[in-house]
Amino acid sequence: MTAEDDQAQRRRAVRELGAALRELTDAAVSTEVDTETLTELAEQVRALVPPLAAARRERGEPATVDGGQRARRMYNPASGPGNPIAPPMRVEIVDGAAIGRCTLGLTYEGPPSYGHGGISALLVDQILGHAHSTRGKHGMTVKLELRYRRPVPLQTPLRIVGRLENVDGRWTESIATISTEDDPDTVLVEAKGVFVVPSAEQSKRLFGELERLSR
Repeated sequence: MTAEDDQAQRRRAVRELGAALRELTDAAVSTEVDTETLTELAEQVRALVPPLAAARRERGEPATVDGGQRARRMYNPASGPGNPIAPPMRVEIVDGAAIGRCTLGLTYEGPPSYGHGGISALLVDQILGHAHSTRGKHGMTVKLELRYRRPVPLQTPLRIVGRLENVDGRWTESIATISTEDDPDTVLVEAKGVFVVPSAEQSKRLFGELERLSR
């Protein structure tokens, strides 16, 4: 087996674990089983921690599944399939715009039956990052403004769109919207973001050792 095949197999396993944990989380936040069952299950879930913690990375250490020729962030909290808190949002670039799709379950509930406003911020921040990266360079959020026009429904396929409005050297200004797939013209949340490509000095200061390890 080549290193690339091994990486692909490991990523499949990470996706499977992430999906299983999302199913568990969804069941946990929607369950109405009796107290005794909850207590027993808590003990069973805690028993799963030691095997996973037997080999773990620390802050500043890249995940091995993120490297390789097709680098990606498997544990990104918005779009990473291996992260159990991610919906996860699937993103594609179409005609220069970043288009994300996901469905929020009860895990993300704020007001009853609607998504938490902070989750909307997470989704638009992620899609604006993808819009910025259509220039071929990754950037960091400098400013993010949101207007919540309507509540975002849970258990409903969503469409998140981000596109660039202005480019000035390392800086970009972009806009994003959240709507439902069934009614893409009705904007639920709109956002404006400013992103910047870190200078070489900033990258070295913030990510120096991590950048070297992730290559």
